[in-house]
Amino acid sequence: MASEPVAGSVAGTIAAGQTRVTSERLLLGTLLTVYILNFLDRQIVTILAEPIKRDLGLSDTQLGLMTGLAFALFYAILGIPIARYADRPQANRVGLISVSLLLWSGMTAVCGLAQNFAQLLLARVGVGVGEAGCTPAAHSLIADAVPPERRAGAIAFYGMGIPIGSLLGMVIGGLLADSVGWRSAFLVVGLPGVLLAAFVWFALRDPRRAGLITTTKAPPALSAGAALREVFSSRAFVLLAIASGLVAFLGYGKTAWSAIFFIRSFGLTPGETGLTLGIVAGLSSLLGTWAGGWVSDRFARTDKRHMLTAPAIGMVIAAPILFVAYNATSWQMALALLVVPTIFNSMYYGPAYAAVQGLVRKEARAVATATLVFAQNLIGLGLGPLFFGMMSDAFQPLAGAESVRWVLWGAAWLGLLPAFFFWRASLRLTAEGAAVTARADAAARAGG
Repeated sequence: MASEPVAGSVAGTIAAGQTRVTSERLLLGTLLTVYILNFLDRQIVTILAEPIKRDLGLSDTQLGLMTGLAFALFYAILGIPIARYADRPQANRVGLISVSLLLWSGMTAVCGLAQNFAQLLLARVGVGVGEAGCTPAAHSLIADAVPPERRAGAIAFYGMGIPIGSLLGMVIGGLLADSVGWRSAFLVVGLPGVLLAAFVWFALRDPRRAGLITTTKAPPALSAGAALREVFSSRAFVLLAIASGLVAFLGYGKTAWSAIFFIRSFGLTPGETGLTLGIVAGLSSLLGTWAGGWVSDRFARTDKRHMLTAPAIGMVIAAPILFVAYNATSWQMALALLVVPTIFNSMYYGPAYAAVQGLVRKEARAVATATLVFAQNLIGLGLGPLFFGMMSDAFQPLAGAESVRWVLWGAAWLGLLPAFFFWRASLRLTAEGAAVTARADAAARAGG
């Protein structure tokens, strides 16, 4: 990837007289914990969907709207202006993450108080508004704190919050749904975030505000329009956005409806589904996310295009195995067959987001991340569960209770599409990374 144009990481840039710093280990560990709660609060609604449907009398389309679009629309749209704030030199990214965590945790608890579909929808909107401030600021912090040669691994480490949070959401949500009901489940998982928000506020330090990001003379800040133009001038970024959006569309759809598939087609309870599917899918995703970052850092040292090779090849291998898994006649067989494709489909996170950090100058990093998050969440989380639910409703006259299985059959083969776009993006990484370095060096000389 592109070398750092100014002082790229905290390592080796501690200002004289600095008395308070956040170690890389503490920063990454805390951000991982925040992201775990981010996905726990986001995904717990998946395992609670069936009890909510029965209690509030919802259709599958309403379930898809509640689990996806209601959250994703505000999450995706607000992410870009919030990221623009995070890119400003004077912005306190740690404070932004802390306040965002407090908001989304509180709104998760409010979900348990909803008495009808409209109230639940509004509470989910609140969760989306809060979570919009997390990932762009976190990726920007990581990019400042970790050298480029270890960036994919560091972002993948942060990204492990997705499988861990999803696992905990499935397991904890399912067990609580069976024992105390879905309303109490929302209340229980929302409260820890309030405490963690206080810890983030007092324990972490933004490297900018700590004086660790030093320059001879900083290049001029980019306007919002200039930042977006820089992002979209990258052909590799556009291809990455398409690939990541498709991954999210299929991933969020399969996550939400695989749980419903196990409940409807195999007769499992929410608690049984959360425990079995949550553990297997969560651990498989955790391994895949970590492996994707490790493989990317290792093989990109010799050729930058190999940063995206593992996700592209992995998704091709995963497609036929997923199709067989959704044809299984027992839940045990289906669960076993989901392990390998889940690993391969989870390998993209670290490589994709690390690649994005090298396709723009550092003044546009948070905006670049937010734009990719926008594509993933508006297309993926917003439309994936909703589209899957609409297709399930459409197939019900023909397939009956197996309509979800029919939808998942198609989703398995659609996984070949993001593999193609990741491969196409990989071919442009080396040339575009070199161009970014040249632009950054020119801006630094002009500023000096």
